[in-house]
Amino acid sequence: MFNLFKKNPIKKLEKAYLVKLEQAMHAQRKGDIKSYSMITEEAEKIQEQMSALQQSE
Repeated sequence: MFNLFKKNPIKKLEKAYLVKLEQAMHAQRKGDIKSYSMITEEAEKIQEQMSALQQSE
């Protein structure tokens, strides 16, 4: 019953993941490949965290 008010950490990570992907897309469009690769790497780390949380549930 009390899980009803608990925030879902996967949704928070998913939102951060989508923001990172959008930032990476904009960096790529500007031609900044170095920033694109760094932001994409951060997005992949967030995705790994999401998959680890999903497996633990």
